[in-house]
Amino acid sequence: MFKDQYNIVGVMSGTSLDGIDLAHIIFTLKEQKWSFEIIEAETITYNSNWITELKKAINYSSDQLIILNQEYTMLLGKMISDFIKKNNIKNIDAVCSHGHTILHQPQNRFTLQIGNLPDIASICNQNVICDFRVQDVQFGGQGAPLVPIGDRILFSEYNYCLNLGGFSNVSFEENESRIAFDISPVNTVLNFYANSLGLEYDDKGAISKTGLLNLDLYDELNHLTYYKKSYPKSLGLEFVQEKILPLVEKYTIPTPDKMHTFIEHIAIQTCLALDLKIGKMLITGGGVYNEYLIERIKFYLPNMQIIIPEKKIVEYKEALIFGLLGVLKLRNEINVLSSVTGAKVDHSSGKVYLIN
Repeated sequence: MFKDQYNIVGVMSGTSLDGIDLAHIIFTLKEQKWSFEIIEAETITYNSNWITELKKAINYSSDQLIILNQEYTMLLGKMISDFIKKNNIKNIDAVCSHGHTILHQPQNRFTLQIGNLPDIASICNQNVICDFRVQDVQFGGQGAPLVPIGDRILFSEYNYCLNLGGFSNVSFEENESRIAFDISPVNTVLNFYANSLGLEYDDKGAISKTGLLNLDLYDELNHLTYYKKSYPKSLGLEFVQEKILPLVEKYTIPTPDKMHTFIEHIAIQTCLALDLKIGKMLITGGGVYNEYLIERIKFYLPNMQIIIPEKKIVEYKEALIFGLLGVLKLRNEINVLSSVTGAKVDHSSGKVYLIN
């Protein structure tokens, strides 16, 4: 499907469980350069039952996951359909959906994003492109991060693109190759401790800011093996449950101290992840609203020009880029870079489900 303009709905659900991001995007190709416009965008929050279900799913049996996948595909398909009707979106080329990651074990050649069953096309009555990670893992890659090709194509004016979501990840050019990797957990941990205080999240980082730095915990976190690994590398909820939370919980210190220390950990690991500490860095994702976290990142990167874009890009950049991945798949063009994931080849990933 080779055109110079595509009418797309991009869909993303992140590990921080903020909700399902939906964005109506027009992609335009002119003189071999892509541009975009986000027309409408919305985050639909999960109800408490779904939040509980998605948190527990990492421990589900195979049979339970099959049922969950079917139920989540129904939920996602209906939300997409409602978004399309609500905004009266016509002549859609494709819905491009990430799904929701439950298991991510690239070392075992396995990753599972639910909500990507073929039924989704008939539920939302649209052509759907989804399940972008599986092929890369089968090709020996990490299956993540997938956003960097979008950073290269749509945000090339920045030296670094940093996303602060459930996990942080960064992408940049090095020796004419795009390099990208997950840096550390972010909201998966901070929200866990905010939830323990009866809050959805730490508004602007206010609670974290009141805490005290525990140097022993800070030192242990920074010495975890993951941070010594070279890229390509990626993180999943397994890392948080098996490594981070047991480590933090060894310390009988107030919750604000745990959060404060973890923010300091995120900030220093962000700094250490960047070869050059100068240039322009675009920051997106929900972590942008944690003012204390941004303050600490700026502290460690005083010579970096930090750019926080308009709200639609901050909140919907991943939905935007999965929309682009779908467009590239429609055109049978490369949408996953082996320099990023470690796969044996660059490739065009994703499953295409067409309605009749």
